[in-house]
Amino acid sequence: MKIRKNRKKAGVIVLILAVIIYILASLFFSQEKAETVKYRDFYQKVEQGEVEWAEISDSRVSFRCRGEETVYCTDNPQKDGFREFLLLHDVEVETEASAADLLYFLTDLLFNAVFFGLVIFLIYKLSRNRTFHVVKHVDARFCDVVGMDGLKKEFYQIMEVMKEPETYRAQGIRMPKGILLEGAPGNGKTLFARAAAGESSVSFIPAKATDFESMFMAVGPMKVKQLFRLARKHAPCIVFIDEFDGIGTRRSYSHTAIETENARIVTALLNELDGFNGSDGVLVMAATNNRQALDEALVRPGRFDRKYLVPFPDKDARMALIKMYTENKSLAEDVEIAELAGLLDGCSCAKIETILNQAALIADRREQSKIGRVELMMAMAEVNN
Repeated sequence: MKIRKNRKKAGVIVLILAVIIYILASLFFSQEKAETVKYRDFYQKVEQGEVEWAEISDSRVSFRCRGEETVYCTDNPQKDGFREFLLLHDVEVETEASAADLLYFLTDLLFNAVFFGLVIFLIYKLSRNRTFHVVKHVDARFCDVVGMDGLKKEFYQIMEVMKEPETYRAQGIRMPKGILLEGAPGNGKTLFARAAAGESSVSFIPAKATDFESMFMAVGPMKVKQLFRLARKHAPCIVFIDEFDGIGTRRSYSHTAIETENARIVTALLNELDGFNGSDGVLVMAATNNRQALDEALVRPGRFDRKYLVPFPDKDARMALIKMYTENKSLAEDVEIAELAGLLDGCSCAKIETILNQAALIADRREQSKIGRVELMMAMAEVNN
């Protein structure tokens, strides 16, 4: 298939080159044969009114006398008033395109074709929806998420409203449009969003702030529209936007290019969220580390109806995480899970997993079959540094 496409492209290029060569050859070699006369004789014929038609080129003048079919030629004097002289003596004057004129024309034509072709190609590439993909079946479940019990319990009710919107609408209940998850990195906001989609058995569309960035202006708002158009097409579904503070920051009117693009993205988000209704079956979940940086109009009730703080795991959650992350690892007898959970106070879920993995690596380097207290202390020191 690729060879055929390359052959077609090569054929088109060869055809274009052949046309250009033919035109240039016609210009240089297909000049009409004419009888040459001296310019002085031509000048006298013009003054006497005998010349009916003349064609001016760069180097010569072709002309025809009245009542004759023969075409004569003479030198072009290349004087400023030469054309006016002919017109004043009732000579029909034409100008022959020169090789330079034709070359300029072909160059302009080729440049415009390449330029507009490139613009069309870029628009086509940008308009194609390859930035976002739909996950039809998410394998994560709430049992994979440690802690967040209150959020899980409330989300079960949201799932029911999402699946049966007509039933709840009859009771005057609409599905929340958006859920905002705020918390430090590594505490499971993304995992919770995936698990919510898995528990709901609905489609999941992940996105992040960098997906909306582009070197071209107005591409960010266009991608916002693409995202929500895709979400409506696959409803019911959950749209998850990670690093939300990267695109939903407070709008500034400093008129810089970056701030202008950010304002357009926020405005596009506002329009899309306002366009939702209960029958759309689209739930937007967004994760942020800095809620204060978000635009107030974006996170107000009616757009993001629920706002949850995802804290660091408490002691019970840390103990559960240690058990989960050491399921395939062996802890030494001198390591107590409750004590280790106390040492890991203030650590995120991701940090706990990193410490335990690093401890396993240290134990392997020290040729220890089990992870002991020494390996854990060394791992905590390395990770904290």
